[in-house]
Amino acid sequence: MKKTKYILKGFLAVVMAVMFVQCAGNNGETTQTAAPVAANGTTNMKIAYVEIDSLLTKYRFWNDLNELMIKKEENIRTTLNEKAKALDAAMKEFQRKYENNGFVSAESAQQQQNRIIKQQQDLQALQEKLSKDLADENQKNSLQLRDSINSFLKIYNKDKGYSLIISNTGFDNLLYADPAFNITQEIVDGLNARYSGLNK
Repeated sequence: MKKTKYILKGFLAVVMAVMFVQCAGNNGETTQTAAPVAANGTTNMKIAYVEIDSLLTKYRFWNDLNELMIKKEENIRTTLNEKAKALDAAMKEFQRKYENNGFVSAESAQQQQNRIIKQQQDLQALQEKLSKDLADENQKNSLQLRDSINSFLKIYNKDKGYSLIISNTGFDNLLYADPAFNITQEIVDGLNARYSGLNK
């Protein structure tokens, strides 16, 4: 389950990178974003970046979602472990009775074996269903996170007027940037100020 969490975080980093590039557009409302073209053909752009790892660790909404998902993963693991123990006990009992000629007939042994096979199939089906449900919920959470940040950045950028807000996840996207362009804490503070808790 920890692997799922790390895969999700990696996926989110990619989603966030794409999202930040898409959602931070030029509003054309400030003179800074509508700068004239310089003689050499370049424009003056107002750029900022957000450290995604830092944002995810400090954004209370995302932390609450993660905590909720960890509890769900633990519940799933407990359920599957209990059913696996019951299956293991049934298999051992069948083996013991079979070796000690404890079945009245070959037919009753076959019926017991069929019940165990069905129990095994049910457990496998349950595991697949719960894994799929968890993956679906993780995807839904990722979309909620993206929508939450997108909607905040649209409001935030009306006043700030950035031409481009990019993401920085380790060294994936940004090899060097002046810390003066880092707006991570502003974004985190704004997001947390709007967050009122999960509706569980």
